[in-house]
Amino acid sequence: MQSVPTYMLYGENAREEPDFWVHCETIETRSSRYGWEIRLHRHEYFFQILYLESGSGDALLDDRIVPISPPSVVIVPARFNHGFRFSRNVKGLVLTILNTHLGHGPGERGGMLSAPQVTRLDINHADAAYVAQTLTRLADEFDNRRIGRGNLMAAYISSTLQLLTRISSAQDASPQFAADKRRRIDALRALIQEHFRAHKPVAFYAEALGVSPTHLNRIVRSALGCTAHDLIAEKLMEESKAQLLFSTAPASEVAAHLGFADPAYFSRFFFSRSGEAPRAWRLREQARLENS
Repeated sequence: MQSVPTYMLYGENAREEPDFWVHCETIETRSSRYGWEIRLHRHEYFFQILYLESGSGDALLDDRIVPISPPSVVIVPARFNHGFRFSRNVKGLVLTILNTHLGHGPGERGGMLSAPQVTRLDINHADAAYVAQTLTRLADEFDNRRIGRGNLMAAYISSTLQLLTRISSAQDASPQFAADKRRRIDALRALIQEHFRAHKPVAFYAEALGVSPTHLNRIVRSALGCTAHDLIAEKLMEESKAQLLFSTAPASEVAAHLGFADPAYFSRFFFSRSGEAPRAWRLREQARLENS
């Protein structure tokens, strides 16, 4: 498999140390050099904000293709594979920002930068309109070296991320999104029930649901506060405890029945989730039931 290239700016060789903390250019300036297609790549030290003002395109975020239509903003954290394909009439901006220049607000250190995401802007809404205006102002500050330029750009970036966090949270809370999320969680639980003994990875469940592992984890985390891997482990623990408590089979047989090839690994797994070895947990729970 061909490795994904790492760039500071797409198509340019990475240097040992970054020589800028923020870079701004139009989407058309960069993408037109490459036939309007930015192939899959990643940035080691930078995150990006892409603002699509007009035209259209597709974002490739890890292994997920997401159509993007204007006006919208795409957030891509550092070290995530991503690429884009744009229409020839595209208009918009790309901000490339050094990680160390992020602030400390929830939008800058929290959910907005935990995974790539696309946020549609309703320009009739004040917060969304302000995001669009702020990104345009930021581009103007970048192009024109006026007094206070650096401080203003930092403030604009912080405001943009804080407002995008608010807008994205409101969209996630919409009835349609909530219903879709519940359906995905229900479908995931059904798949886990069917396949948990096979110890399938998160990627297997993501593919079955038609999403990327990153997006699946985002759905699960926003709904349940844990990862998809945690849900799989939770099911294995539930079955492990039931069999330890309501059967006389030794732990090694329980492990084999649950798909663990190595009883020692089962013991380590159980201990990591419960704080006790399987046998110790069984004896304690049996004693508790007898005395209750």
